Amino acid sequence: MCGIALIISGTRIDLSSLLLDSVPSASSTSIDDQLVFSIDDLKAALGKRGPDSLGSKKVFLYSKTSSSIEEREIVSFTGGEEAKERDESCSQHVEEKNDCCFDTHGQTREVENGFSMSNVVAELHFIGATLQLRGINPIVQPLMDTYGNIFVYNGEIFGGIDIDSDSNDTEILMQALGNCCLCNSHLHTRTSYCLEKGKSSVPEVLSTIKGPWAVIYWQESSRTLWFGRDAFGRRSLLVHWPTLEDHRFLLSSVSPFSSTEESSGFEAENEINNHNFWEELTCGIYSISFDAPKLDGCLVGEVRKHEWTNSMLKELIVWERTSVEPKPEDLYSSHGKTLREQHDVHSACSNILPSKSGTAETVLFALRESVMRRTSLHRIFKAVTCDIRQEVLTPVAVLFSGGLDSMILSALLDECLDPSYEIDLLNVSFDGQSAPDRISAKAGVMELRKIAPLRRWKLVEIDADLSTLDLETKHVMSLINPANTYMDLNIGIALWLAARGSGWVYEGNNNNCDEDLQCNERVKYKSKARIVLVGSGADEQCAGYGRHKTKYRKGSWLGLHEEMKLDMQRIWKRNLGRDDRCIADNGKEISFLG
Repeated sequence: MCGIALIISGTRIDLSSLLLDSVPSASSTSIDDQLVFSIDDLKAALGKRGPDSLGSKKVFLYSKTSSSIEEREIVSFTGGEEAKERDESCSQHVEEKNDCCFDTHGQTREVENGFSMSNVVAELHFIGATLQLRGINPIVQPLMDTYGNIFVYNGEIFGGIDIDSDSNDTEILMQALGNCCLCNSHLHTRTSYCLEKGKSSVPEVLSTIKGPWAVIYWQESSRTLWFGRDAFGRRSLLVHWPTLEDHRFLLSSVSPFSSTEESSGFEAENEINNHNFWEELTCGIYSISFDAPKLDGCLVGEVRKHEWTNSMLKELIVWERTSVEPKPEDLYSSHGKTLREQHDVHSACSNILPSKSGTAETVLFALRESVMRRTSLHRIFKAVTCDIRQEVLTPVAVLFSGGLDSMILSALLDECLDPSYEIDLLNVSFDGQSAPDRISAKAGVMELRKIAPLRRWKLVEIDADLSTLDLETKHVMSLINPANTYMDLNIGIALWLAARGSGWVYEGNNNNCDEDLQCNERVKYKSKARIVLVGSGADEQCAGYGRHKTKYRKGSWLGLHEEMKLDMQRIWKRNLGRDDRCIADNGKEISFLG
């Protein structure tokens, strides 16, 4: 899990191909203009998502004019926290080759070779905060390769691109993007066709990724910015399209607190902010190609959205089923042996499906495979880099209510996680021990201890009182932004408190306790798990809401299908981005298994 951001200032952004109405009338803005929040605010918000490292880099773009030839070209220069050596080499190059470069204030030097250059035209400011879970060597984002390409990435690669067990997926993906075609032929169409034979385009590489991701990538040779998020929006990426009030183009994993701390009227009274500075970026792959038209010489960045190149991915997005109405025999579950009886733990987590299994068993196997991919690739990087010496390691936690979804995830996690690890079961209650979810959680953990007695399960009881959470509520309001309903806020607070992991556990050999867990002492506990499994999406895919039953009664199977299709096509906007922001704010990796 990482926090990524980009701020583009000093250039016009052309949104005409996206059919948006927010293009400002002014040609450009000054880099010195102030954001509605400071860069430090943005870095602080991102840093909570990626506590291992924080870095930034800048790309400056010039419009270069020839005095002898009526043409303009774009020249770029990269700066940042680690760019002093490159700055010095550029200064030396100016002295030796009589070329042009920035001075210490970001301005251009006049040269004597027939070319002149205006002041800085545009600035692209990349920010990356990293929570590293894979790879044996620490990395600091943004990454920059020898060609000047810059990359910030928030995601996990579970397939589609080969990654060794000791490699970091961010570095591997940047290498793959660095090998992409450099031509611009595919930028001006909705396809990803490339004229350079034998090379993939950026959309083709991103379309192959199996797993959640959000990405910002500067392709230096083509002066093109690429950005986007996976087809289901499992990683948050907010966007601010240029407006008359703020002409900048911004991307960020999260909204800084200061951008939503002021409200007025009804919103302030009810502590719900309807601030519309940000919106969820619609899932997909986008590019901004920069040009300097001869008319006025001002830089223009043209935004385009590209199609997915993976046919299977397109089918999933459309969410059309080959058969909407099930056959009578499909309505009855299989009475055969369970997968646990047919296979041991290792074969159950292999890539070979059982030769004969019912529909339910097939779904269960797919879930088990998903849990395995999200846990076996976890390298526990933090324990190495920060010299944590825990007697008992707990790398993974489960958002646990004791309901069907969390019980299944917990049981599957037990099968796929090394038996020496503990598992934290995070349970939030606003009504103490009498809350229904607390009661079901206690019953659930007792059941887990029966089926997996060798595993040390920790039910982390997180008690909260909404009347005393004023500061936390305001903070969560900034995290759920642009979502702004009371339901969003209530869900967000529960997720944020759960991911924080501060609660109580019963100390001792509690596997033999009764259902009330009263045979051990209740002590303070804070979960240090860096991965949190959640069942988000299960109700949408399995018709788990009451309204699904209503749709079935009114419209039979077709009505139910249409409602579930609508749920899946809007889940990125209503659920997943919000959930990612609330959980990741505690420096935790959220894994959706639904």
